[in-house]
Amino acid sequence: MTSNTYKEPEVKEEQVPVKKTPKKKRMRNPLFKGIQSVMDGTILTRDVVVKGLPFVFYITLLAILYIANSYYAEKKIIEIEKVKKELKVLRSENIAAQSKLMYYSRQSEVIKRIEPYGIKESLIPPRKIIAEKDTTKKKAKRN
Repeated sequence: MTSNTYKEPEVKEEQVPVKKTPKKKRMRNPLFKGIQSVMDGTILTRDVVVKGLPFVFYITLLAILYIANSYYAEKKIIEIEKVKKELKVLRSENIAAQSKLMYYSRQSEVIKRIEPYGIKESLIPPRKIIAEKDTTKKKAKRN
């Protein structure tokens, strides 16, 4: 019986194995690597990011509330300015109405306005009536 032996492959001169040079590994910039992980979504699978999501949501909520508050404040400021302008207009109308009232309530103007109705100004000055006894109490007791 014959034993098994290993036969060497024949190497032809043309088929000389060429030693492959290893490819140079490109040095990746950490910034590029971070941007790439954000773009392809692998950053969301990291444990650190998953644990920090509630805090990120909290900060986002605070930012939204801050922006809403600033819009509300600006709206109130605009409303206050409108009310101030309206107040100025109403105050000037009030002053004009008071000046007209003072003008028309003067004695000479009142006389001019009541003459067409046949009412004349009294030339006798008013007198003060003095009562010696209080007669109102006796009338109240009789009833």
